[in-house]
Parts: sequence; C-alpha cells; structure tokens
Amino acid sequence: MKHYSVMLSESIDLLDVKRNGLYIDGTLGRGGHSIEILKRLKEGQLYVFDLDEEAIKESKERLKDYQNVTYIHDNYANVAKYVKKETVDGIILDLGVSSPQLDDEKRGFSYRFDTRLDMRMDKEAELSAYEVVNEYSLDELKRIIYEYGEERYAPSIAKNIVKKREERPIETTFELVEIIKGSMPAKQLSQKGHPAKQTFQAIRIEVNKELSSLKKFLNDFPDLLKVGGRASIITFHSLEDRMVKQTFKKLSSIKVDKRLALLPSEIESPRFELLNHKVITAKEDEIEVNLRSKSAKLRGIKKVR
Repeated sequence: MKHYSVMLSESIDLLDVKRNGLYIDGTLGRGGHSIEILKRLKEGQLYVFDLDEEAIKESKERLKDYQNVTYIHDNYANVAKYVKKETVDGIILDLGVSSPQLDDEKRGFSYRFDTRLDMRMDKEAELSAYEVVNEYSLDELKRIIYEYGEERYAPSIAKNIVKKREERPIETTFELVEIIKGSMPAKQLSQKGHPAKQTFQAIRIEVNKELSSLKKFLNDFPDLLKVGGRASIITFHSLEDRMVKQTFKKLSSIKVDKRLALLPSEIESPRFELLNHKVITAKEDEIEVNLRSKSAKLRGIKKVR
C-alpha cells in the first residue's frame, strides 16, 4: 500500500521553513515530511528521529540526494540530548503509526493480520504486546485499556484476557481479537468499526510509551526553539490531541490574578502564540485517498519572545 504523509502541505506551511534554519523531524517514518523540509532548506540542517530502523533505512534511500540530514535512531522525546537550547527553527511531529508498520503483518500492530503479538516500533525494545497481554495484572490491563483505549468494555476485556491466559499464553493478534469480541455484547459488535481497534491502540501506546514520550517532549521543546521558531504537531487520537492542545494553550496565555489592579502595559505577554486557533483537519479529497487521515488533527505554535 502506498504511504501518504498526512496533511503534508498544511503541516509544512505552519513551519515556514527558512533556507538556513535548523529543523527537526521527530517522527521520520518514510520521510514524507522530511523531504518537503529539505526542498526548502539550502544552507540549513535537518535532524530526523525514529525508533524504527527499517524506517530510517528506507528514508535514507529516499533522501539520498540531500547531504544536510542527520539520522538519529532514538525517541523524539530525547531531542534535547542532541541540540542546544534556543537553536531550533522548527520541529514537526506526526504521531500516527506509519502505514508500512500497520501493513507489515509481521510487526503485529494490526488486527487485520493473524501474527504474533508485538507492536514494537523499536524492534530492540524488551517490552512487546505479548508481555503486556500475558504478564500485566488484571488491574493494569483494565487501566491501560480504559485510559489509553477509552474502551468502555475494558473491565470485561481485561477479565477475559486473564482467564484465557490461565489456560495457555495468548500469542497471536487473532487470539486477542476473539477474546475482545467475546467480551462485548452482540449489539456493540454490530456497530461500525472494528471491535478491537481501541484495545489494540491501548496496548500499542503502552508498549511504545507513547504518552510519556509526548509528555516529555512537550515539557522540553519550548526551550529548544529560538525566538521565531515553530512547532507543528499532528495527532491521531483524543488523548494526544488533548495533551498538545492544553500545552499550547498554557504556553500562549498568561494567567492574571484579577485581584491585582494592573494596567495592560503591566501584564506580561506570553512567550508563544498559536498559529491556528481552530484545529486543522484533513480535507475531504485527502481522506478519500487516505482514510487514516480522517482522525488526524494538526496544531501549530510559534515562539515570539
């Protein structure tokens, strides 16, 4: 299946790439966003991050005509280890699982293929979906599926996972799908959408520590951007979007104690401003060719002082 970079032009436009700037693509994937940044860079430099070595290998081939790229096999959450404070002109994150990862049945990300439970973006990581499903306690499973998957049937699913693994380990994606289906009422199973979607999302988030990575990045990135620097972030589910939205709102506003009688000139201005007050979503023509873009949300922010 062809790989599409979600909201490609919209997300790159928010960065307003300078020809001599320093930019970071924290989620390289197959290089779709990176190549658009590089087309606009001349004397500048691009740092690209990915946990998936296959993604880096494929992107190196795609970006072979560009010399101003530094490839880093690491989590984007660790970007502060590689660049100095107030040196970066722009950062882009596309937080979705890439199409090649979902479409590679051996990676165990998808409920569409019957394969061993895995879901690791970094193949060298110790924790996989197999360990989460077979070793986490009932309470841990229930919490993960409810919080990360926002799955209303989390208690029933967690209970049936524990019950089934007492007989023998749960090894494949289809085994897990059947447990999930057996944990839901017939009325729910007749609803649109795959019944395992939210549980698979929850386990994938846990395996790859996705929310803790985003939390660390959102804490660190403001100090990495120089004045005029921008961040452009694409999210794919409400948990991530909520984190980005709340952080951007906090950075771009000032809390004023109404009990103090201050003149407008005495109120400190915020360090950041929002690049879009209304969230940007994919256009209909993009959704038609890439259904996965339907849930995507794009937000941008600029450092102004």
